[in-house]
Amino acid sequence: MVEIVTYREAWPAEFREIAAALRAALGDRALRIDHIGSTSVPGLAAKDIIDIQITVAALDEDVATALAGIGYEIDDRLRRDHRPPGADGPDSDWEKWYFREPAGHRLTNVHVRVAGQPNQRYPLMFRDYLRAHPAIAEAYARLKRQLAASLADPRMYPDVKDPAVDLIYLAAEEWAAGIGWRPGPPDA
Repeated sequence: MVEIVTYREAWPAEFREIAAALRAALGDRALRIDHIGSTSVPGLAAKDIIDIQITVAALDEDVATALAGIGYEIDDRLRRDHRPPGADGPDSDWEKWYFREPAGHRLTNVHVRVAGQPNQRYPLMFRDYLRAHPAIAEAYARLKRQLAASLADPRMYPDVKDPAVDLIYLAAEEWAAGIGWRPGPPDA
């Protein structure tokens, strides 16, 4: 079952705590660590799972080994991100590593992406767009709640949500181009 909950003020602090452990394990292998996804947007309803993006120079085994050393498990089923409409370049631009939290720890999705790739830029821009447009964030929350409540098969949630996210992404790209958006400093 997919459960969408009201925004929780504790999410940023929970991110910082998890990110500190990731930073300690990865050191300078992590170029940046960012809070992404719906829990990173103040006021936005979300699944109660902290999404984290670790930006690296390359998908290097040292990174995987460091994360495994603190209990994170790679999920080989999720090796590529959804490619939005109009995305140019090779499929390799959308490759990533995805890790699940250690047993008994707070629910966390850890996405490891390569610096400068479109899939590394996407979640940062998307997050910043929703932060700058609270009415769009609220409409997105309504969509997520309706999907979670009405889908007979919860495994279909991302497949049904992706086209709506694409619409927001396309608007976010126009916004980013119009203001000269660049990622700010890392969150951790």
